[in-house]
Amino acid sequence: MHKVELSYSLGRARSGPIGIRNPLLELLQAVRAHGSISGAAKALGLSYRHVWGELKRWETELGHSLIVWDKGQPARLSAFGEQLLWAERQAQARLAPQIAALHADLERAFASVFDAAAQVLMLFASHDDALAALREHAAAAARLHLDIRFCGSVDAISALNGGRCVMAGFHTTRGAPAGSLAQRTYQPLLQPGRHKLIGFARRSQGLLLAPGNPLQLRSLADVARTGARFVNRPLGTGTRLLLDEWLERLGLQPHDLHGYAHTEPSHAAVAQAVASGAADAGLGIAAAASSRGLDFVPLAQEDYYLVCLKEALREPPVQALLALLRTPAWRGQLAALPGYEPQDCGEVLSLRRQFPWWRFDAR
Repeated sequence: MHKVELSYSLGRARSGPIGIRNPLLELLQAVRAHGSISGAAKALGLSYRHVWGELKRWETELGHSLIVWDKGQPARLSAFGEQLLWAERQAQARLAPQIAALHADLERAFASVFDAAAQVLMLFASHDDALAALREHAAAAARLHLDIRFCGSVDAISALNGGRCVMAGFHTTRGAPAGSLAQRTYQPLLQPGRHKLIGFARRSQGLLLAPGNPLQLRSLADVARTGARFVNRPLGTGTRLLLDEWLERLGLQPHDLHGYAHTEPSHAAVAQAVASGAADAGLGIAAAASSRGLDFVPLAQEDYYLVCLKEALREPPVQALLALLRTPAWRGQLAALPGYEPQDCGEVLSLRRQFPWWRFDAR
C-alpha cells in the first residue's frame, strides 16, 4: 500500500489553477502530451537525463511500468500510468474547494511576513471559476489576498451573518417569480439596510454533457425522460437550489432524475464525473464544461453577487476589492472566461431593485 504525503513550497507566484502538484504526475502528463521523453523534458524545463532517470526511479518505487519503452516508437503511458493520471484527475476535481481553502490559509499565514502592506479579505462563496481567477489577479495587481472558502450559497450567507467572514458570494437566476424557491430561501437571510449587495458577474448555467451530446439531451425534461445518469450538487448550494426550482416548475419529483442523490462538491467535480463516464449529465457553468471539453446546453443566465454587512463596506480591504472589480483589466479578464460577462462589476446595488419580487420587511 503506497501512502500519499502532502507538502507545499514557497516561491514566486505561478500562473494556472491552484492544485496540489506532484512531480511524477507532471512528468506523466508531459510525456502523454508530447509523445516523447525529450519533448516532456523541454516542456518542463528539465534535462532528458533527469526525466528518464526519474521515470525509471518511480517504476522501481511503485513496482509497475509507467512508460511503454518501445525502441523507435513514440513514448506512451502504460495502462498503469494512464490509471494514475485518471485517479489524480478525479481526486483533484473532487477536492478542488478544499485544496483552494488550504492554499488560501497558507497564503494568508505568510502574507504579512512577505508583504507588510498586503491586505487580507475573508470570503465564503459559492464555487465560481471567476472568483478563483480573481484571487490570483487581486494578489498580483492589488496585493489583496482573498481568503476564499468555497461552500454553498446558503452556507456562505449564513457564515456572513454568523460573523465568520467579511463577505459572501451567492448566485440566483434573473426574473425568478414571487413565491419562488429562491425567494423562500434567500429572503430570511438578507435584509435591506443591514446588507450591501455588490455586482460581480453574469454567467451561463446549464447541462454538462459528454462530447457530441450522444443522448441528445436539451433540457432537464429530456434527462428525466431518457433515464440519463445525473450528477447533482449538495444541499445548500445555489445550483442545487436552481435545480429544485426547475423541477418544481416542470412538475417533476427528485426521484424522476436517475442520480439525484449522487452529489459532487463543485462544478469542476460534476464536469469530471461526466468526462470520466460516471454520469451522463449534470448541472453546472459553461466554464466547467469548457475546461473538460464537454458539450454544454445553456438553460439560464444567472447573476453572481457579493454581499457584505453595511459597516464592512468602509473597511480598506473591501474598498480595495471594489476598486479592483471596476478596473478595465479585471473586466476584460472576466469577459474572457467561457460563459461569463461583467455585470455591475464592483457596483453597490439596491437589494429591492435587484429583487423586485422580494417583499422585505424593513422593520
